Amino acid sequence: MNVKTTNPEILQSKHHFEILDGLRGVAALAIVCFHFMEVAYPDATKNFIGHGFLAVDFFFCLSGFVIAYAYDDRIGKMGLLEFFKSRIIRLHPLVILGAVLGLFAFLFDPFGGSADTYSAGRIFLIFVSSVLLIPFPVMEDRFFNLFGLNAPAWSLFWEYVANIAYALVLVKLGRNILLALAIIAAGALIYVAYSSGSLLGGWGGSTFWHGGARIAYSFLAGMLIFRFNLIIRSQVGFLGLSILLLLAFLMPFNWGWRAELVVVLLYFPLLITLGAGAQVTEKLKKLCKFSGEISYPLYMTHYAVIFMFLNYYTATQPTTTQLVLIIITGMILLTGVAYIAMVSFDIPVRRYLNAKRKKQG
Repeated sequence: MNVKTTNPEILQSKHHFEILDGLRGVAALAIVCFHFMEVAYPDATKNFIGHGFLAVDFFFCLSGFVIAYAYDDRIGKMGLLEFFKSRIIRLHPLVILGAVLGLFAFLFDPFGGSADTYSAGRIFLIFVSSVLLIPFPVMEDRFFNLFGLNAPAWSLFWEYVANIAYALVLVKLGRNILLALAIIAAGALIYVAYSSGSLLGGWGGSTFWHGGARIAYSFLAGMLIFRFNLIIRSQVGFLGLSILLLLAFLMPFNWGWRAELVVVLLYFPLLITLGAGAQVTEKLKKLCKFSGEISYPLYMTHYAVIFMFLNYYTATQPTTTQLVLIIITGMILLTGVAYIAMVSFDIPVRRYLNAKRKKQG
């Protein structure tokens, strides 16, 4: 193997945009809250964070920016194999952990569930599809999620697709061609929003391709922010940008699909341009770092509890006061679980795999 391919300096991570890291954590908390709330209030117009699902579009746009920033100038030196290794090592340990947690929650849900209606063979296939990120929307009682054991994995499937497209095609294209592709992707997104009445799709079998439209535009928009150096220097700090980000998730659901499009097409890219150019104070730097680190573990481990919460809610019909206490406590505990998953599993596994990878080079 060519020594350049696995040169340790090439494999090192670049500087992080601390505020963008922090915003990633804010978005992760928002989507956890959204998942709790959509159980209690299936009518999205009554959900105070009814647009929390748009956090996924923010993730996609941020991913496009970060991938272009991190790899545009070095993927040629790394080679495709090392790029794919980097992404798998970064993303897949928590994909596996999320599937394992989802399996245990499915089999041993203390509040009910339907595990006894599935054969061992069917459960095994569902688990394997979740581990390997092979869409398998067969669980009717779980709304035909692409990945019944860990529903948020649908966005990781599309993240992998975007990473493959980036390495094979997008990285080689000039920014004007990327801009043209982004305009086409925006057209597809507008069609999805208009025909469905919302951008809340992509997670289930019936809306599978909606996920493709969502990531196609947002990932390309993120790349274009980097390629055109659309970074706005401003005094808006982490707290101010967090509030601006939360406003997108808190806007009333009945504002409709047009508002969702404005947020995804324009507002999120603007927030990323502001976040990339903003400076974080020393007092908030550690918070932003922790927020960014915990975001992915939280996103990939929380949903095992959501289906248990659904069964609990269906069985007990808790009062509003009880719901508030349960959701707040649940979010705190899930953040703790995510932290444990990060320090006891994700970081050690990635450290081991990266060390082995460098040694092989």
